[in-house]
Amino acid sequence: MHNDPGWGAGFRLRDATAGDQSFLLEMLVEAVNWTGDRRVDRQTVMSRPDLFHYVADWPAEGEIGQVTEAEDSAIGACWLRYFTSDDPGYGYVSDDVPELSLAVAAGWRGQSVGRLLLRKTADVAARAGITRISLSVERGPTGPTASTSPRDISWWNAVLMPTR
Repeated sequence: MHNDPGWGAGFRLRDATAGDQSFLLEMLVEAVNWTGDRRVDRQTVMSRPDLFHYVADWPAEGEIGQVTEAEDSAIGACWLRYFTSDDPGYGYVSDDVPELSLAVAAGWRGQSVGRLLLRKTADVAARAGITRISLSVERGPTGPTASTSPRDISWWNAVLMPTR
């Protein structure tokens, strides 16, 4: 149980396992629909290889993730997935740089759950020897990149350095 008052009492973090694939799919749907508009549903994500490969057969060797639970339910997830140049993700940098996916259930947003997941995943990644992480963020009027050049570019890629 993570009871640091800065994070909110009652959150519990655990390693994501292969048994979490269905929940990761649910979180991927949330991530794709980050604006609040339901642009795609679970079936659409499963039918689109460019999206479904973020969770298909997860985890492959070397992939890590975290799940946050509260009130005995999973409420958020953050996971790292390796892609190849033959099957790149939206934030693909190179075969040896995993891409980060992160989502929190709607009712739990704004309570530092995402921050907790991101920090814990970066810490676990650093301990596993992962030195770079890629993140793809879709631009939009309410997204984290709203203040930067909102026209013409659909995706922004950043390489993150996990803290040690």
